[in-house]
Amino acid sequence: MTNMNTKNDRFSEISSSDLESGGIVIVGGGIAGLATAVALHRFGLKSLVLERADSLRTTGAALTLMTNAWRALDYLGVAKSIRRKHRQLQKARVTSISSGLTKEISYSSCGKSGNHEVRTVQRSVLLGTLAEELPPDTIRFNSKVVSIQQSESSSLIAIQLRDGALIKAKVLIGCDGVNSVIAEWLGLPPRSLSGRSAIRGLATYPEGHNFEAKVQQYWGETLRAGFVPYNDKDVYWFTTQTSHPNDSEISQDPKKILEFAVEKLGRFPEPMVDIVKKSQIDTLTLAPLSLRWPWQVLPGQLSKGNVCVVGDAMHPMTPDLGQGGGATLEDAVVLGRCPGKAMTATDGLEDDKRIEEALNKFVEE
Repeated sequence: MTNMNTKNDRFSEISSSDLESGGIVIVGGGIAGLATAVALHRFGLKSLVLERADSLRTTGAALTLMTNAWRALDYLGVAKSIRRKHRQLQKARVTSISSGLTKEISYSSCGKSGNHEVRTVQRSVLLGTLAEELPPDTIRFNSKVVSIQQSESSSLIAIQLRDGALIKAKVLIGCDGVNSVIAEWLGLPPRSLSGRSAIRGLATYPEGHNFEAKVQQYWGETLRAGFVPYNDKDVYWFTTQTSHPNDSEISQDPKKILEFAVEKLGRFPEPMVDIVKKSQIDTLTLAPLSLRWPWQVLPGQLSKGNVCVVGDAMHPMTPDLGQGGGATLEDAVVLGRCPGKAMTATDGLEDDKRIEEALNKFVEE
């Protein structure tokens, strides 16, 4: 057996061969994991999603999704209900703190065809909507993966959980984020720290706000900040700044995060500071920004046999392009289509060979 972090505990075995999915196991119940499960479900394939938390995770508060992401959500069949809850943004404005100069762009004139669709979406709404599309018992919470083992005599993957359970999978898909256990097992290099960190939060105006439907950013020398209204009462805000030695300690206490953010925004315009002060304290997060460099991704082993990675587990990126969520949703659509077609095909090929070819095709795309 090849393994990682193997323990010799007695396992309670749960055989995924009993699943209608044919044993598709997805590690991680974030956007990547749930979107991939929905994409597979569209092909009639059941999967088991292992999520380490005790409920759907909402870390990150919100994310901005652009046209490519909405096309993916349309394919998954969930875009319409999510659109109803979030404003379409019309433009973006960037202001330099040092010079006062402002640049504004209209999303209606972006790209060759114009009408660029941009909306900021509350993460809990996106996750909840995706989860509702899945059959009952698809998501197994409190399921932290501690090791992966592959038999030399079988293509089955054995996944050991922290509670001692052993789940056997015919296909294993890593959607477990920037610290992916599956990516490590495949041999991908660790993520690289960018030297910056981000604070994110949601602010609420019970009586409503008067902000335009646009992205507003302020750029300082070492600090960028911005906010986006995503409905009539709620505003998503963020800052990115040079990492601080005490980031790790501060990140454990939402009140300290709030104090740190207000202090950092000392010279920034009052609307920005006021939004931060109105934050819902339980939505505040502080985390380092990390990435995997393209020259590490492109030649890397992104799949091996019946195992692959998706989203941040494959290509973690900083938020500068606004494509972390969009690229992840595109991954899910392509991955769902490749194994979906392969596992429902009747071309005479052995399942193992067909699955391996499907995952290789996904990686190529």
